[in-house]
Amino acid sequence: MTNTQEPQNINISSVATAADAVASAAADLKLYDTASHAVSNFTPIKPGQVGMYVCGATVQSSPHIGHIRAAVAFDVVRRWFERLGYKVTFVRNVTDIDDKILDKAAAAGQQWWERAYIYEREFTEAYNTLGVEPPTYEPRATGHMIDMIDLIKQIIDNGHGYVVTDENGNPTGNVYFDVASWPHYGELTHQKQTAVADAASEVADAMGPSVDNTGNDKYNPVDPADMSEDKHDPRDFALWKAPKDSDPLDARWNTPFGTGRPGWHIECSAMSHRYLKDMFDIHGGGLDLRFPHHENEMAQTRAAGYDSAARWMHSAWVTAKGEKMSKSLGNGLSVPAVLAENSAWVVRYALGSVQYRSMLEWSDQTLTEAQSAYDRVSNFIERAGAAVGGQPSREEIVSVSADELPADFVAAMNDDINVSGASAAIFTAIRSGNTLLSKLADRVDSDVAKDEVRAVLVNVRAMLDTLGLDPLAEPWVSEGAAGCAAGAGADSAEHTALDRLVSEQLEERTEARKAKDFARADAIRDALGAAGIAIEDTPQGPTWTLK
Repeated sequence: MTNTQEPQNINISSVATAADAVASAAADLKLYDTASHAVSNFTPIKPGQVGMYVCGATVQSSPHIGHIRAAVAFDVVRRWFERLGYKVTFVRNVTDIDDKILDKAAAAGQQWWERAYIYEREFTEAYNTLGVEPPTYEPRATGHMIDMIDLIKQIIDNGHGYVVTDENGNPTGNVYFDVASWPHYGELTHQKQTAVADAASEVADAMGPSVDNTGNDKYNPVDPADMSEDKHDPRDFALWKAPKDSDPLDARWNTPFGTGRPGWHIECSAMSHRYLKDMFDIHGGGLDLRFPHHENEMAQTRAAGYDSAARWMHSAWVTAKGEKMSKSLGNGLSVPAVLAENSAWVVRYALGSVQYRSMLEWSDQTLTEAQSAYDRVSNFIERAGAAVGGQPSREEIVSVSADELPADFVAAMNDDINVSGASAAIFTAIRSGNTLLSKLADRVDSDVAKDEVRAVLVNVRAMLDTLGLDPLAEPWVSEGAAGCAAGAGADSAEHTALDRLVSEQLEERTEARKAKDFARADAIRDALGAAGIAIEDTPQGPTWTLK
């Protein structure tokens, strides 16, 4: 039972350097806060740095699209901070001990830790496949038992928790948070005389569980430990739980308050404090975690004597016909199943196609629109790269500051990460780039014209990269998702071979057209089309893309 090594402190000079690197555009960033129900200016606790903790997966079974939407949403938030020049410490936990994990492992004849590890790897593969940046730290709950036990001791010592004892006065292993002792309980989700900021907030209140919306919650079943008659108040929740008779011996830990295992909420309080210390900038997660998980987490963290997150952000759900996508409701779509029929780029685009607080309706139309977006993006990047003699390097794209990006894109991202507006800015730039390309052959000052095209190309790719969608970045290039957009910069053997074969056909088609053998030219075009290759004739010559 050991804890992960303590992160090293950052010295004063490095803080000053980080602050100096922040773009001027950062001053205009506004973000929503669940507790205040308002969008407000973002000011980091430490200049030049941002600390983020996002609740990760409970690794009981395979990931579905609903799970991954939150990961993509907060990946975009993180990427915007990085584009603004902030040094981001991003923590995403893994819940690898839980009633569902224990019960499903037993039903499947598995060790509980075996099942947890199998599905943790599936989640990691899904994150990587969809271009989600690895976290700075990814702690597991089982690696932080000492932290949790120490935190519970502090809560008890501060008078906000109590140990349940048996008839002989011995601790049973059950420890509860005393809600009545904490007058601030409900501040995250119980909006007292606070005006609703916008329509998205109304949707969140209507669909998101909170202390204002009591009763049966089909999205968050009650923890059996929280139904105990030993509680002093119905609102009290488990900090530590006595084991069930069916729990394996290696899923029990000895503590001063009895043998057992942690309550769900204490895990995140312990791990966020371990890696981000006291108050940190942002705590994120899915809307369904708002209550009870985050409400309880905020209360117990502060009751232990620590500051909680300065801002709480929640991504909305993926819905199918208006209903939250959930395995328990029978409408979950597994990530492997979706990826079997769609490219990872297209799936990521679809998951990030609306602002993180907006519900995302998942349908065939959603994926069709994402595929259309990919075709437009890749077509422009390929044509522009060919026109200017090659693609800008990844190093150049990554180094583009937010201050250098188009104003409409920056304004949209600074408006609470409005990715719909940001995407509109990208396609505005692509239209402008296509216009420049169409006129390139007629320009006398061709070098100047090429520079103009290249500038648009760099901006388009940098904006896409901010959303995790530059087709010439990993993982898209290695997995072949970039298609022919990579142009001369493609490094896959498959693309090189395909490009050579198609180019030979295009040369033959060009010669046929010069000889006015249009029947032959059309036959080549139709044959390529039947093979899934679309041809576009441009002033610089024919180009090809995968349909």
